[in-house]
Amino acid sequence: MVNRRRLSASIISQQDRDDSKRLPPMGRIDVHTHAFPDKLAGRAIETLELMCPWKAIGDGTIDGLLRSMDQADIDVSVVCNIATKPNQVRNIFKWCKQIHSDRIEPLASVHPKTKRPGKWLAKFARAGLAGIKLHPMYQEFCLDDASLEEVYQAATEYGLIVATHCGQDIGFPPDDDRASPRRAARVLDRHPKLKLLCTHMGGWKSWDEVDKHLIGRDVYLETSFSLAHMEPERAASMIARHGPGRVMLGSDWPWSAQEDEICRVMRLGLDEARMQAVFWKNAARLLGY
Repeated sequence: MVNRRRLSASIISQQDRDDSKRLPPMGRIDVHTHAFPDKLAGRAIETLELMCPWKAIGDGTIDGLLRSMDQADIDVSVVCNIATKPNQVRNIFKWCKQIHSDRIEPLASVHPKTKRPGKWLAKFARAGLAGIKLHPMYQEFCLDDASLEEVYQAATEYGLIVATHCGQDIGFPPDDDRASPRRAARVLDRHPKLKLLCTHMGGWKSWDEVDKHLIGRDVYLETSFSLAHMEPERAASMIARHGPGRVMLGSDWPWSAQEDEICRVMRLGLDEARMQAVFWKNAARLLGY
């Protein structure tokens, strides 16, 4: 039987949370969250929970996310959407426009089988969206597939972010390499000006490969679902070697608490300037604030 308790290598105490409230005032942007329309959220969370030994800590709604943001003193959250079928692109785009606000930055999505995806990215750019989210496992493609060339080219042309799942995924076998850091590196080789955001510190549980293929390159990393699974010294070293100007806060809410992820960043021993960069400045620059 699968153990469905939420296990963590980095236990967050109430004292940690209280200490986070005593930080000097600074903005906070979470570049990796998920939410769903109210009528779909419950079913979506239940379906995703069946795929992995993990329980959501939130309800997956925008209201639930805003409550979490208030509790964690987060100003802006980036909501990542994933089109698991080509016919979902239009409705996701419509919903993104509905929820876009001064606190919610939604990322749209295209599917590898979407016809003429470049036209969709042009629409996203005209609507003021910051970019798109991809997930090779859920969308069934390899990150460096030729079928994504039009997507990467259009994203570069329109200055859109491409945020992608990187590394292993808790719901798939550990040898599934469709989102591996080396594949992300190949995308960068072909599209050096692409605003590529590699989630989970560049590759969940694939951090040796991140060190080999991504650290030091012109690519953005974020912290979601990673700091609880690696030694703080290693995470701090990766940030220092990659450059603190290219690493950002991410939580993966509702799969991890935003408040806890802030505490984990604080444990890394970053100085105030680097902490401000991770919590706010880097994401603000990437989002065009």
